[in-house]
Amino acid sequence: MLLIQPTGEMSEKIRVELNENVATRDKDLEIIKEWLAKQPHLPNSFDDQRLMTFLRGCKFSLEKCKRKLDMYFTMRAAVPEFFTGRDANRPEIREILNLVQIPPLPGLTKEGRRVIVMRGIEKDVPTPNVSEALKLVMMIGDIRLNEEQVGVAGDVYILDASCATPAHFAKFTTGIVKKFLVCVQEAYPVKLKEVHVVNVSPLVDTIVKFVKPFLKEKIRNRIFMHSDIKTLYNYIPREILPEEYGGDAGPIQAIHDVWVKKLEEYGPWFKEQESVKANEDLRPGKPKTHDDLFGIDGSFRQLTID
Repeated sequence: MLLIQPTGEMSEKIRVELNENVATRDKDLEIIKEWLAKQPHLPNSFDDQRLMTFLRGCKFSLEKCKRKLDMYFTMRAAVPEFFTGRDANRPEIREILNLVQIPPLPGLTKEGRRVIVMRGIEKDVPTPNVSEALKLVMMIGDIRLNEEQVGVAGDVYILDASCATPAHFAKFTTGIVKKFLVCVQEAYPVKLKEVHVVNVSPLVDTIVKFVKPFLKEKIRNRIFMHSDIKTLYNYIPREILPEEYGGDAGPIQAIHDVWVKKLEEYGPWFKEQESVKANEDLRPGKPKTHDDLFGIDGSFRQLTID
């Protein structure tokens, strides 16, 4: 199963957390649809389900939802290295899929959060193309936008550092990390709730120090280091974890293979989506520049994390 959807009591709990009112959500959706139709610089091709996902991710704040949607389409034009050539059968992406596993897990935590594992398979291999790897993360994000029919209460990431080496880390430049973090946090509608790092090493401290200047205090306090895998179970139930982490959900390779197949199936859709992006020439007022989006070179643009 690709993604288990929340039902019953969990679904109701998530609805409360996301400020979703069944009596008013359709009206909110119509307001967003009318707004989007009036934006000359933005595509108007989203179906109701994806727009509702944006509303949920913004806790039904109409103004936040408008900003998030604008940023989603703007990023697709501003960072073509992440949003073009999205074909799982391309050699560059196929190489990454053979070296890295980054699957969202089917199950949810008791809070209704989706858990995503990121891990390398082999330590002694050259670093794959970083832009292509980060592109793959957002390809999965777009599939989730299509496939998750009910809201989830945020994302939890498990970063497995067992295969991380200084040579791998050296390929992550300030510019590429900045663009990636702005994309995933300001353009996608699911909130980052926790980051759990397992199989830690001294290199992990260096990586965290490198990333922290991009982040506000709230997200810094959501990063947890685990020198013992057992402490991870205080946050994520073992029944949804892969067996490599002492869980009951089967081998991670099987979960990864399901996602690889789904990525392949989405090939034609990804190709169609390359034209779905903002047109800065048509934006009312001043067009968004690179500095507006990512900050002046040499400085950090802190992310707004609700």
